[in-house]
Amino acid sequence: MNTHHNAALPPDYHMHTTLCKHAEGTTQEFKQVARERGLPELCFTDHCPEPSGYDSKHRMSIDEIPAYYDLVKSQQDGTKPDIFLGIEGDYFPGCQKFLSNFLPRQPLDLVLGSVHYIKDWGFDNPDYLKMWESVDVKGVWKEYFSLVKGLVDTRFFDMIGHFDLPKKFGHKLRDKDMKELVQPILDHIAKSGMGIEINTSGWRRKVEEAYPSALILSLACERGIPITFGSDAHAPNEVGHEFEKALLLAKEAGYKDSLRFRKRQGTRVPLP
Repeated sequence: MNTHHNAALPPDYHMHTTLCKHAEGTTQEFKQVARERGLPELCFTDHCPEPSGYDSKHRMSIDEIPAYYDLVKSQQDGTKPDIFLGIEGDYFPGCQKFLSNFLPRQPLDLVLGSVHYIKDWGFDNPDYLKMWESVDVKGVWKEYFSLVKGLVDTRFFDMIGHFDLPKKFGHKLRDKDMKELVQPILDHIAKSGMGIEINTSGWRRKVEEAYPSALILSLACERGIPITFGSDAHAPNEVGHEFEKALLLAKEAGYKDSLRFRKRQGTRVPLP
């Protein structure tokens, strides 16, 4: 484990607190690990509430928002690394009703947008793993990317989380098929001005690669789509996980910079 101070890493812009009901550790412990690993900034992005009851097992309730903000603020104490406030919003048909009103009124630095469900199938949830045995894998990817297009069209979000998430348990497409499906959606993202994160949690999963893949990342770079980095940490020891590898991945794809966020505004900063 890399515990020495390493000024050569990007910020970690994707992490969770115990309020999401499936993470552990205190915000203080997250910050401590980030300091040991030499990360310049952290942004907490816990799962956004959804009053409709959508996926309530994996997110805070709306009345816990003040507690969440207090947890993050408690670490904004002038010591390094700098701590920012974000949220991870789920896109699903119908999410607009709540998010269109809620998100603009929050004091957030960053809003990640993610797709975790196709209809009522949590395709990245181990509890629903058996479903993969009875589906057409390419068909799943098509549906997934059409949801990502819907996410982009809302203009609610700044960055897209774990972009090629359906591969989590190893259900990948051949490069030829992936290119065919992903290029139109990347064109769409490029037009929107949104970015995608390099999410290192894939290296902790069966697929054993980051989200997105090297192929998708190089296609994104060709289109000028900006990036951030996120560990998707649900425990303190996951903060900054494999960020050296992620940095190398970004550079090999052609990236020279990544975004730093303040109050929903991204600024390009050269990669360390």
